Amino acid sequence: MSARLLVDACRAVAAAGLSPGSSGNASVREGDRILITPTGSSLRRVESGDIAELTLDGVHVAGPAPTKEWGLHVASYRVRPDAGAVIHLHSRAATAVSCLVCSPGADPLPAYTPYRVKTLGRVALVDYAPPGSEALAEGVGAAAADAHVMLLANHGSVVCAPDLVRAVDLCEELEAAAELTLTLHGRDARLLDVESAWG
Repeated sequence: MSARLLVDACRAVAAAGLSPGSSGNASVREGDRILITPTGSSLRRVESGDIAELTLDGVHVAGPAPTKEWGLHVASYRVRPDAGAVIHLHSRAATAVSCLVCSPGADPLPAYTPYRVKTLGRVALVDYAPPGSEALAEGVGAAAADAHVMLLANHGSVVCAPDLVRAVDLCEELEAAAELTLTLHGRDARLLDVESAWG
């Protein structure tokens, strides 16, 4: 059942245009196992029989070879016991924002709307490290402890959510916020006070 839901989530983000080509990967936690998309797979074409299975420590126990980004998924689950799903994408707007210069510790997505503040919370920017590297997994793990939405510098995004439905929603919200950020970038736009934005 979880494999089918994972496939449905993959199809949803692909249909929304958030997963170009064979980019992106997704996983769901099922008890003491992680079901995760395979290496080299397109999220719009992945099937239930393509899903790999890992332990929570990242040991491959069944299915095809997992995505080379499996480490960032394992790291996210390790520090977020509330996470039931993780999605990593290379969507256009979020990836573009991840390439913009951002002050250390600052949120790369300005607080333009109350929905951005409430839904995404503080967005962490993870320093660049090569895709699939241990350094990237460590960076995501460190950031995920305090943020459920992350931008990977010059790379893409990661969201952690209680379930796959919520994870897909977060991916869409993140892309919308990133598009707004790009539209207003360099303009004299009003910012909301994060503490009072939602009332």
